[in-house]
Parts: sequence; C-alpha cells; structure tokens
Amino acid sequence: MEFGEYLRILRSSWRFVLIAGAAGLVLALVASLVATPQYRSTAQLYVSARSSSSGIDDLVQGADYSRQIVVSYVDVAKTSLVLKPVIEALELDLTSAELSRLVSVESPKDTVLVNISATSTDPQLAADIANTTGESFSHVVQTQLEGDLSSQRSGVQLTLVEPAIPADAPDSPNTVFNLAVGLLLGLALGAGLALVRSITDTRIRSMRNIDEFSDKPILGGIHFDPEAKERPLVCTELGNPRVEAFRSLRTNIQSLDLGEGGRSIVVTSAGPAEGKSVTTVNLAISLAEAGSRVVLVEGNLRRPKVAEYMGVESRVGLTDVLSGKAKIDDVMHQWGKGHLGVIPAGKTIANARELLGSVAMDNLIQELADSYDYVLIDCPPVLLVTDAAVVGQKASGVVVVVASGATKKHAFDTAQRTLESAGAKILGLIVTKLPTKGPDSYGYDAGGYGYGVEESQLHN
Repeated sequence: MEFGEYLRILRSSWRFVLIAGAAGLVLALVASLVATPQYRSTAQLYVSARSSSSGIDDLVQGADYSRQIVVSYVDVAKTSLVLKPVIEALELDLTSAELSRLVSVESPKDTVLVNISATSTDPQLAADIANTTGESFSHVVQTQLEGDLSSQRSGVQLTLVEPAIPADAPDSPNTVFNLAVGLLLGLALGAGLALVRSITDTRIRSMRNIDEFSDKPILGGIHFDPEAKERPLVCTELGNPRVEAFRSLRTNIQSLDLGEGGRSIVVTSAGPAEGKSVTTVNLAISLAEAGSRVVLVEGNLRRPKVAEYMGVESRVGLTDVLSGKAKIDDVMHQWGKGHLGVIPAGKTIANARELLGSVAMDNLIQELADSYDYVLIDCPPVLLVTDAAVVGQKASGVVVVVASGATKKHAFDTAQRTLESAGAKILGLIVTKLPTKGPDSYGYDAGGYGYGVEESQLHN
C-alpha cells in the first residue's frame, strides 16, 4: 500500500479518528479526576570520605572514593536495614517492602549526592518519610557499613544538605500530561483501527480500486442519490446533475464494439440493491433521447421493477410472449417520444430460468435486435439466480453494475467468473452509489463528472 493510499484512508476516516482521540481525552480526564493526589518530597545527602590526614592527595583520594561508593549506597537505602527504623520512628502501618515502593533513591551521575524521595497522599508524611529515611540511611552507613567515625580509621560522612519539606502541590496526577498522552494514544489507536478496517474491508469503495481485481473497462459512474427509489427516472428531470453522468455512460455504450448484428445488452449486478434497475431505465431513456431506437426488456421475472419505475401496465409481458400466449406488439409499451419501447415482465413465474433459456428467448432477442438500435435487458443479480448468465450468452454482451461501498470484491469476482463460465461476454462495468464527498468522491466540472474511459479501453 502506497503512502497516498494511507492518506486517503485517514481522510475518509477522519471523524472516526477524532472520536477515538476525544475518547482518549475523556478517559485521561476521568482517570486524572478519580486518582488520589500523591505528594512527593526529596531530601538530599552529601557523601564524603575523611581520614586522619588532611593532605591534598588524601583529600583527592577521599573524593574519588566517595564517588565510587555512592552508587552502591543507592541500593542499600531501600533495604529493610534502613527502612525498619523509619517504620518504627514514624509508627507506620507498613512493611519494609510496602515502604520501599513509596521511596526512591538516586545519585546524579559523577556526583557524591544521594537524593531520597518519598511519596504519600499526605504531604507532611511524605517529607517526614524522606527525612527519616535519610537519617536512618546515614546512621546505617556510618555505623554499620563504614565503621565508627569515633575511631581513628578512615570513614564516610553523610550530611543532610537539603531537608525534605511538604509539597504545596501534588506530584501526581499530572492532568495536563495525562490529557496530552490520552489524546495522542486515542488518535493513534483511531488511526490504527481505521487502517485495519480499511485493509480488511473487502467492499469496493471507488472507481480507482476496481483495477485491483478486474481488467474490465469502466463505462461510467453514477453518484449516490438517497432519493433514487422515490425518483428513479433521473433523465426526465431538468437540471438534475446526475443526467450528465448518464450521458457520459451513454457515450461509452455507443462506443462499444459489439461486433456484427444487433446491440443487445444484458444489465446485471453481483447482488441486490446495487442500483441495477435504476441505472438500466435511465440508460434506456438517455439512449432514446439521443435518437436511438431502444427497447427495454424486463428480464427479471422474479422481482420486476422496470414497469413500476416506467409507470407502465405489467399484467402481461415477457412471460406471455415466451410462453406463446402473446406477441411482442401485444405487450410493447411506447414510452416518451416514441423512440423507447418497454416490455414488462408480466406475471412472475416459478420456471423463469427455463423460459429465459428457451429458443423463444433467442428468437425474441433476435427479432428485437433487427428492429431496434439497442436492446437493454434488465436481469436479476448473478449471485441470486443464474438468469443473467443464461440470457447473457444469448445477447451481444453483459454490463455489470457495481455499487460503491456495497459490492464486495469476492462477490463481484464470483459473479464475473459465473458469467464468463456461461459464455457471456462482459462488456464493462458501471459503478453506482459513488460518494459525493470525501477522498473517494468525484466532483463536477464543466463537462459533468470526472468519469469515463479512453476509447481504446472500450474495444476489448
């Protein structure tokens, strides 16, 4: 995945990332508010080595010796040898191990200083623990570890140079720091989840990523319209911006190399609710408006929609013609200015596949292709029934509708293999429900949408 693709994913998921960041911010704030304030105080000791001699060499050796041993003193300060006297002196209800977790000891590098810090919910107690630990530590080092200073032997002197005092403000929680960390972690988690969701999401999102799994040309793209079901006939509306998209689709359909004979095209999709029937009726209207003689056949004998969208009577139709009960002229409805004819499905039947695969269907397609410039046949989704595959092998080719944000890649791949296995020629793809905003959207320009393909792509 290229860097630009990561940016596209983050742009499309920016609301999700911001929500995750806000959640991290809220959690950090809650954690800071419910946390018990902890106060911290520090006592500082100075370590020096002394001897009976006061020569310069002895002083230098004593300073070097102090720097060497002060590192080991850091570990001694948190032992029970030092902490038990502290517990007794302050009458603490703690064990040496528990008190050790409240005390920290450090020695700055290349110094002879020892900093003893204590943390407590009581600022005065924190200061008392730090000071008392410093006293106990000094006593242990001077009397038990380095010998008695009252003797004439070399010893170590620990001097309290900075006593601990009660803190005015709590050391933790650090609300500002916690909020910053919570925000950053939330944003990072949101961005990570957005990337994972995009990587695992198998839905087709835009016209761009179709190239990843299909070499079929894209004949056109139709942007999403939430009112498509209530107002399906887009091409009859003046000023509707989607009209230009169907005109671009019409141009690409007219450029298709369908070989000899009539132009009979099956329109189908992988699954339901992908905008197949709406696309078919508007393509038929657009072709007819350009002066072509068009017949629109409702090939979905199970859940027909064309008659409803076009507003024609559907009691008799394709099923009656295929079963020999009626002729084409008996069920044909002229629509608009006379360039467009509509053949509804008629009564829904159980043996739809048998009728669509019959010789009568072959004869019907041939007869219509001889009389019209374009025969558009709206068929059911490929993954639900095999009707589209059956009719597709009889027609000049098949156009597959793919819904952005709905059609899954494996579903389309299965539909494509099903059609090709049946001997149907896939002419190209129409992408519907394209977003109008965001990184996957396509804007308007002077000529309409930024859709379309080069002519060389159409003749394959």
